[in-house]
Amino acid sequence: MTAQEAQWLNQIIAAEELHVLFQPIVDANQQAIYGYEALIRGPKTSPLHSPLRLFDVATQAGLLVELDLLCRRLAIRRFAELELPGLLFLNVMPLTIVERDFREGLTLSFIQESGLPPERVVIELTEHVPIHDYELMRQAVDHYRDMGFQVALDDLGAGHSSLRHWSELRPDFVKLDRHFISGIDQEPAKREFLRSILDVARSLDCQLIAEGVETAAEHLCLWELDRGLALLQGFYFARPSLQPPMQLNTLLPATTQLKSPAGRTAHSILRPIESVSASCLVPALAERFRGDPRLRCVAVIEEGVPVAVVRRNAFLTLFTNQYSHALYAKRCVLEIADPKMIVADADLSLEALSQQLTDSRDIEQEDFVIVDSDGHYLGMGNIVDLLREITAIQVRQARHANPLTGLPGNILINETLVSYLAQGSGFAAGYVDLDNFKAFNDAYGYARGDHVIISLSRLLQAQVESAGGFIGHIGGDDFMMLLPLGHWETVCQQILHSFEVMAPGFYEEKDRQQGGISIESRQGGVTFFPFVSVSIAVKPITDPAPCKALEIAAQLSELKHQAKKTAGNSLFVERRGCCVGGGC
Repeated sequence: MTAQEAQWLNQIIAAEELHVLFQPIVDANQQAIYGYEALIRGPKTSPLHSPLRLFDVATQAGLLVELDLLCRRLAIRRFAELELPGLLFLNVMPLTIVERDFREGLTLSFIQESGLPPERVVIELTEHVPIHDYELMRQAVDHYRDMGFQVALDDLGAGHSSLRHWSELRPDFVKLDRHFISGIDQEPAKREFLRSILDVARSLDCQLIAEGVETAAEHLCLWELDRGLALLQGFYFARPSLQPPMQLNTLLPATTQLKSPAGRTAHSILRPIESVSASCLVPALAERFRGDPRLRCVAVIEEGVPVAVVRRNAFLTLFTNQYSHALYAKRCVLEIADPKMIVADADLSLEALSQQLTDSRDIEQEDFVIVDSDGHYLGMGNIVDLLREITAIQVRQARHANPLTGLPGNILINETLVSYLAQGSGFAAGYVDLDNFKAFNDAYGYARGDHVIISLSRLLQAQVESAGGFIGHIGGDDFMMLLPLGHWETVCQQILHSFEVMAPGFYEEKDRQQGGISIESRQGGVTFFPFVSVSIAVKPITDPAPCKALEIAAQLSELKHQAKKTAGNSLFVERRGCCVGGGC
């Protein structure tokens, strides 16, 4: 620490000359911003602009606690002023926690002044010095939780003893150090490490946040690795900013699987089991259960809407002694029914229903209620029937999927296109094709070529499914996508941008430096081929009525040649009407 740095530090603390930046933490499952990490910078003109140097000098000067508390107060105040959504992740030094703030409750007073509820603040423990007294630290963490705060552990895998911190303090969130995310798409060891950490996080009921996501390839790799890893942070989404975005500008991969064939919704497994009214007497229902040994669960309804269920096993245990009949003889069914139940809309896809059941951990899942769009009772569903249907769908999809990418092949593409047309609402049909791919394949071999196709397929799947669309693999480097009319342009531009970023990574360093590969022909001439790129041909279909699936596919195949006339990543849009009988 120099005398100049010490002088700057005193001036910064006295004048509160600090800048608060915010970096979003995104939730890939909810397609939204989950919260923001507050980051501190010193004055740009000072030698203490870097936060690392700022806090190192404060530590040497014995002013770490004063600086940390100032940063905390300014971050809370600025977060409230900007009216940012979600949670505020607030970096806090462990040393500060066990000293003044633990005694005086300063953080709570800061947020009370700002009007923020404690439930929206996450205390993010950041190490600059090791923790020596874990018992005192546990007391401090419990103290914060009692006030309503959540707790996060920063930079797992770095620092002094972060694994011990996790074990001792049991935080609500753990942020994985960016070292383990950087280049994860190229390093299998990092993927195995992350799988192990995810298992630990689940066992401890802790949410993992992946820091340092900087490229499309890293983003796609994380999505493919584990759909449960929902919380992500990094330059790929947004850099730290004085005025951070309040909504996502980057489409994220969805968690949905391939769409079911037409008709494969909750309605397809509905059993029309007669319900009972809320005023029905218990003996009447008991008689019904005894008369039908196959009856497992009955819905209780009021004005046509399910309000509870009665499950066979739980119900019959009420009649285990000689006084039971007299005890329940005049009681209504609603008094002994279970209001905790799973209710599914009849139009819900089977995959979405399966996810709903998976997420409902505190509710018995064997039987569930199926209702119409107005919430009126239609019948019951059973998890065995759901599993049977989903298995049949998956077997059929696997049979007709492209063997390289696992995406739906031509039969499923045509069926889905027919289904889109039958629904009568508009959509955009797109054809995706690679440029300069044959030259790449010839130069690097089919294995490297397959890697390019698989990478493109994962990019397409991520972006198209995020928008609620469909993606299929026609064969080779050709793909078909179907997108909502309101989102297709954004999706296509995101695909083009992301692939442009990814493409150089497919090449060796010498070819990367010259922007492509030079290939010698049989006649001895040399031809230069730029990086592989993507051509997209799109036809928006506002009126599906006169359209036919095969004619759309044929027209898109022609349109792709128009797209390929433009060098580099390109988009060609056909805005004329649909083809009918071979004409337009």
